[in-house]
Amino acid sequence: MSLTDTACRQAKAGAKPAKLADGGGLYLLVNQTGKYWRWDYRYAGKRKTLALGVYPETTLAVARDRHQSMRKLLAGGVDPSQARKDDKRAARLAATNSFEAVAQAWMTERRPSVSVSTHTHTAGRMKNDVFPWLGKRPITEIDAPEILDVLKRIDGRGARYCAHKVRAEISMVFRYGIRQGVCKFDPAQSLIGAIPRHVTANFAAITEPAKVGELLRAFDSFNGTYPVACALKLAPLLFVRPGELRTMEWAAVDLDKGEWRYTVPKTKTPHLVPLARQVVAILRDLQALTGGGQYVFPGRNKHTNPMSGATINVALRRLGYDTQADMTGHGFRAMARTILHEELGQKPEVIEHQLAHRVPDTLGAAYNRTKFIKERKMMMQAWADYLDVLKAGASVVPLTRTA
Repeated sequence: MSLTDTACRQAKAGAKPAKLADGGGLYLLVNQTGKYWRWDYRYAGKRKTLALGVYPETTLAVARDRHQSMRKLLAGGVDPSQARKDDKRAARLAATNSFEAVAQAWMTERRPSVSVSTHTHTAGRMKNDVFPWLGKRPITEIDAPEILDVLKRIDGRGARYCAHKVRAEISMVFRYGIRQGVCKFDPAQSLIGAIPRHVTANFAAITEPAKVGELLRAFDSFNGTYPVACALKLAPLLFVRPGELRTMEWAAVDLDKGEWRYTVPKTKTPHLVPLARQVVAILRDLQALTGGGQYVFPGRNKHTNPMSGATINVALRRLGYDTQADMTGHGFRAMARTILHEELGQKPEVIEHQLAHRVPDTLGAAYNRTKFIKERKMMMQAWADYLDVLKAGASVVPLTRTA
């Protein structure tokens, strides 16, 4: 007779295991440890037993459904036990070779060769824009239309530059997978041009001397922390990239010589920044507060991290400046480049070297840390003095070019 749920529920374990048959080889095994659904069958002349679940988590109805599914496999000449092993193996491989697993392995391999910020930004884009839709998919099953849906979702929120970055990074994940033997082609490669070209806009920058003076005076009204206030004041004086300023380390600064030496993360080239008297004065005051740590501008975790990459822009917004239209942290470079040439008459090649740009010289060198160093020291001091004049609101007379 077929089992009933009542019979299953009331079955008690005895001294020996008991089998409550349901027909077709399906039975409920009752012993001291619990109640288990089992199916006895024969394949290739051998008797086999397949587990179908634990009662009551697996109800009588569910056990019967599983039983019927296994019987269909057997009728088709497939060993149900082997089919289950194959399914489990496929599931394990899918988990190991999921897009997220391969992407994480790629990011781990690439991490030593890129900057901390590059790794962080890539991981963030993957976590927020890619993994929720592609992460658990086996990398071998992902096709171009699926990737395009991800890119359109990003582009649809107005982040076209991010969409192009994500396409390139997805492509790198697939190329990594090809090298590792977990996939055979890169579907993201075929999507080049699928999203309209991103038009790069110049960073917002103030380049009119009178407005620069207003900006410098506004810095005095900043009511944030002292390190951030110092960072604001140093940003126009040094006009380095925001990421270079925020990761400035005390070990790289020589206040007695008036020099700051570091390696530019973007170009992997050594760079020297001459420090004007005004810069040295600011840093000496700040040294009393943060000099005991690694970073000149420490973050919340003072022992391990520098201040956030958004700090300067946030400070500018607090002062009332629109970082999209008025001024951005990167805009201090454009400010210096424009005014140094047009107002102070500095040579373009000297300015470009101070900006740590790759400008090949007559010998073919893309960049020389000490190139024009005398001119650059004079230029940086003249620049600091000029900013003082602008801040004071005095009439500015264009200066002659330095020797």
